[in-house]
Amino acid sequence: MKHPGDDQHSSSTGASVFDGATPLAREIAELTRRRQAIASEQLPKPERTRVLTISNQKGGVGKTTTAVNIAAALARQGARVLVIDLDPQGNASTALGVDHRADTASVYDVIVNDLPLGDAVQKSPEFGALYCVPATIHLAGAEIELVSLVAREQRLRRALDLYLQSLEEPFDYVFIDCPPSLGLLTINAFVAAREVLIPIQCEYYALEGLSQLLKNIELIEKHLNPDLSVSTILLTMYDSRTNLANQVAQDVRDHFPKQVLKTLIPRSVRVSEAPSYGQSVISYDLNSAGSLSYLEAAAEIARRGAPQTGSQR
Repeated sequence: MKHPGDDQHSSSTGASVFDGATPLAREIAELTRRRQAIASEQLPKPERTRVLTISNQKGGVGKTTTAVNIAAALARQGARVLVIDLDPQGNASTALGVDHRADTASVYDVIVNDLPLGDAVQKSPEFGALYCVPATIHLAGAEIELVSLVAREQRLRRALDLYLQSLEEPFDYVFIDCPPSLGLLTINAFVAAREVLIPIQCEYYALEGLSQLLKNIELIEKHLNPDLSVSTILLTMYDSRTNLANQVAQDVRDHFPKQVLKTLIPRSVRVSEAPSYGQSVISYDLNSAGSLSYLEAAAEIARRGAPQTGSQR
């Protein structure tokens, strides 16, 4: 039996689906708005090459994911970007689709055998201006081999500086992906870089070990690289449905108000799937929430520019 108010109710309900009143409609509208904002923005390029080390001694915080996707996002926006894979696991090399079999010229040959860095650079199939220096299995033994070498902490920096000086068309960004430990490989990365980007996951114990990492960076700055600064902190694995994630995000912002990006990287199936296809999430699924978040984070990094030495303190 039809009730008098049924037509009015059905029409108002139908309208709500399309006018943005439902959660799904609002989410689609918001993603569309973000996508359009990114597409319309022309990112500024740095005056000189920015070299960033992506590091956190705590494992599983999204270091490699961040390195690959920020690099891909900037390359998609027209920047020339180089990723140096300094993690023996070689996950960044896999995600960028470059060859890193044992017989491939790699970052190991650069820092241990004095191979010119340019001889190990490969073009990523991801984007036209994205390049990678891969890591091979040999890098696992590099910590021990470096101990006996002259200027062991400076080897990556010297190779990188020589390479950058030799280029007719400079890179806009160099990202160095570190292993989750403070050994000679990570120290080489800190000495080679001017900026440190720290990914922090929005989970319990997020700040655990961070104070020690900052102390180590301070020691590097004092004794080996006075140009080093913590310029950027990126909150990853964010789940807005949990009070814990929101509390952790606020705690990190309270501790580091200048360094933390406004953009949050959500937990995302697409972000997790992309490396298994040898891709960044930017090329794997450009329209996903994770991809949009990395594009927005990259845009923030570009707009902020390189900080003045020591300005983070």
